[in-house]
Amino acid sequence: MPKISLTLACGDYEIVRPLIDGTVVPDGIDLTVLTAMDSSTRHWRFLRNAEFDMAEVSCSSFFVARDQGQEIAAIPVFLHRRFRHGFIFINTKKGIRGPADLAGRRIGLKQFQNTAILWMRGILQQEYGVPLETIEWCVELDETIEFTPPKNLKISRLPHESSVEAMLSAGDLDAVLHPDLIRPLINKDPNVGRLFPDYRKEEVAYFQRTGIFPIMHVLGIKREILQSHPWVAVNMFKAFERAKWLAMQRMESTRTVPLAWYREEWEEQEGVLGSDPWEYGLSGQNRKTLGTLAGYAYEQGLLKRPLVLDELFVNVS
Repeated sequence: MPKISLTLACGDYEIVRPLIDGTVVPDGIDLTVLTAMDSSTRHWRFLRNAEFDMAEVSCSSFFVARDQGQEIAAIPVFLHRRFRHGFIFINTKKGIRGPADLAGRRIGLKQFQNTAILWMRGILQQEYGVPLETIEWCVELDETIEFTPPKNLKISRLPHESSVEAMLSAGDLDAVLHPDLIRPLINKDPNVGRLFPDYRKEEVAYFQRTGIFPIMHVLGIKREILQSHPWVAVNMFKAFERAKWLAMQRMESTRTVPLAWYREEWEEQEGVLGSDPWEYGLSGQNRKTLGTLAGYAYEQGLLKRPLVLDELFVNVS
């Protein structure tokens, strides 16, 4: 049987590299891997324009797309995870000493819908009791998937030329939730700091309390591919698992990364997160993590109804 040709758009990660360089070849598939684009562009091109057969996409935007009836599914492969306590930035002149001080403030966001920012709002509300409805949420960019904003939250769209990073530094915003490290922090701007100076301690405590290592992205796949070739989901899942295993074997070597105490960091992570923090599939812990995020999305008005995970992800057992 001839192979079918499929495109995959994803990040250029170590855990995917064996798929990118052809060391791992998914059975029955002639795979073209596209990595030369940023995350926002990839999410937009797949969820809005269906330009790829498969793509690593924002988990929250995928939830919203499915809630609105879009014909896409997902494979339970999670290429991007990240703790988020260290991405809540404050203006240091505004008297913000802890999460409670965010109530009633003006907070900037890149997008309201962004997965990282959804996690941060949810964690602030659930873990620290921050009342989201008291905050003015100032959004810089258009949403990946348009949605009707919830009436109980104050959301305003900033002028197109605005930058939440510059506004935070200037004091026009009290805080910013951002998916990436912001330039003022990198440049050591004295007006900008983190809400949690010892964010790593907060993140470890959060994981030990909840068992959640936040999932940012899922692996979207066009519904028509599954209808024509249902075996693609299983074969791609196996290929991703194999690629991750090979990558971890390579990364275990202390000579791979030019860091003096790399092995010590590796062992410390393993002691906290276990041997496979990037676990794929719908295990009990992954279900809890995705269910928590879906719950935040529903509570914050991104979804019209609660989602059922088994309706979203292909069964690859």
